[in-house]
Amino acid sequence: MDRISLIGITLGVAAILVGQVIEGGHIASLVQPTAFLIVIGGTLGAVMLQSPLPVFRQGIRMTKWVFVPPTSTHVELIRQTASWSMTARKEGLLSLEAQLPRIADPFVRKGLQLLIDGVEPQRLREVLEVEIDAWAAQMRQAARIWEAAGGYAPTIGILGAVMGLIHVMENLSDPSKLGAGIAVAFVATIYGVGSANLIFLPMSKKLMAHIATAVSQREMLVDGLVGIANGDNPRIIESRMQGYVA
Repeated sequence: MDRISLIGITLGVAAILVGQVIEGGHIASLVQPTAFLIVIGGTLGAVMLQSPLPVFRQGIRMTKWVFVPPTSTHVELIRQTASWSMTARKEGLLSLEAQLPRIADPFVRKGLQLLIDGVEPQRLREVLEVEIDAWAAQMRQAARIWEAAGGYAPTIGILGAVMGLIHVMENLSDPSKLGAGIAVAFVATIYGVGSANLIFLPMSKKLMAHIATAVSQREMLVDGLVGIANGDNPRIIESRMQGYVA
């Protein structure tokens, strides 16, 4: 559990609610289902319209990374790669073939298979870097749906405000209906700006940070595999990989 994310969103929402109370307002006045429906429904609709279905699905699935980030395997990969290096140095690259069934990560398995197949170090790096770039581009595109939501939400909030004011203008002759319309108008703006700056945009940045960490992890592995292919000393390979963690 990423506790700082939980603390951050709790602190942000609490600060707004406490500020409302300090100013003499009521928290209940910020609860407007109509405004919520307009802003959140309209924002999701706009994001769905701009995004291909696979990208949208991936972006939704990645949401859990905000609170439960993917496990970092830097240390395990360094240990594993150092072990492969020592084995290859003593018994040759083909001896690493016995390790393949134990590897669950497709990227790691592909890299090790290329190494076993005797691919030249430079070509090994090129092939794996292309895959890293393609994977990172796909994941960043999915993460950007939340950045897009952060751009649309304030505008949809303004739309909700205008709708509320239209409702007010239609009922000028009936003062009893003016309060509800004005409330929807202003609360819709709060929902739009608040959701964009407290939820959607921070989520996008957090997901981008996790993607960058995963890319660094894969680049570290590539560096280690290329070192094995070049016949570098296992200690040198391990030391170079540890530089990524530092």
